[in-house]
Amino acid sequence: MARILRRIGVGVVTVLALLLVYGVAIEPRLILDERHYRVEVPGLPRQWAGTEVAVFSDLQIGMWLDNPAMVDRIVGRVIEQSPAAALVAGDFLYSSGPDSAEEVEAVLRLLRPLIDAGIPTYAVLGNHDYAVGADDLLTGELEELGIEVLQNEAAPIPPPEGVSADDDVYVVGLAPRWPGLDDPDAALAEVPAGAPRIVMMHNPASFPAFPPDSAPFAIAGHTHCGQISLPLTPDWSHLDLRSDERVVADGFAPADYGEAGNRLFVTCGIGFSYIPVRIGAPPQLVFFELQAAQ
Repeated sequence: MARILRRIGVGVVTVLALLLVYGVAIEPRLILDERHYRVEVPGLPRQWAGTEVAVFSDLQIGMWLDNPAMVDRIVGRVIEQSPAAALVAGDFLYSSGPDSAEEVEAVLRLLRPLIDAGIPTYAVLGNHDYAVGADDLLTGELEELGIEVLQNEAAPIPPPEGVSADDDVYVVGLAPRWPGLDDPDAALAEVPAGAPRIVMMHNPASFPAFPPDSAPFAIAGHTHCGQISLPLTPDWSHLDLRSDERVVADGFAPADYGEAGNRLFVTCGIGFSYIPVRIGAPPQLVFFELQAAQ
């Protein structure tokens, strides 16, 4: 019996070791979950139908064993696809040394090819960008690079070639829920009544505060899709991130999450939190093809 138990123990340890190697070195570094969806945007001008936006989030530069090679790969894929806009849903940084300028510069190096390729790029900040005290520096440097950082603001996407500037599609961007800066009403106030819009936030917990029909297509990050996802557990699509918060963690939210007429998609992001492991939640890049609402 003792021999059997030892063999079982060795087997368990071996499986766990292999799983750890996979979660550290293979899934987050080599596997890219690239997804393509069609989404309806109320009020979308006919000339915009079929255009794409690219979405990614949570670079987490500065985390130990962070993942810049995957960020670089994702940026390359966005450039290849040449969407109408790239949307980056926050948490550019994770931790900082004595001076966060070095990590901010690393973010700029990774994202600069988007601007060089002429892809309009919009961003919101995440909770970690504030937690490391780099929010002002990061915002200033991103905007100097040419990335528009939206903090409870809205901005029009440059129209495709041949489309009138009167037919604007807006990106509505929220400041992060932590440290309590998100203000949907202020962000929506900058959008003309009835204008088509894409709503971007870092934390999906901001989504329920949007009034009915004000966020018919919204995106968020933050959750890393659990980072270690167990799809056979009963609530695999949700996370209890804090005792006072329950959020959608992966993909399209259920119909009862948020107000009527609003729809949220949560992307898995790229980087890590706490530990540099991803199992069942690979880094993700999502392309959304815009369609006029029926």
